[in-house]
Amino acid sequence: MSDSHKVRIGVSAARELEFEVSDVAKLRDSYEKALKKGESVLWVEDVRGHTFGVAVDGIVFIEFEKPVERGVGFGA
Repeated sequence: MSDSHKVRIGVSAARELEFEVSDVAKLRDSYEKALKKGESVLWVEDVRGHTFGVAVDGIVFIEFEKPVERGVGFGA
């Protein structure tokens, strides 16, 4: 089972960024702190070590998707 979570962030330009993070709570806390402090950029690092900067005032939504258990073979 993978511990990474897929994340999609909708931005006001009608686009989405999608990446995987290992700690959803950390991302949620970082976003809430950025809002409270009036920061202009939210920095996110994915599971591959890529870093993304997203304009905080352009974020429309953040969706967290739980990891999916994938079976092996053709059985149910």
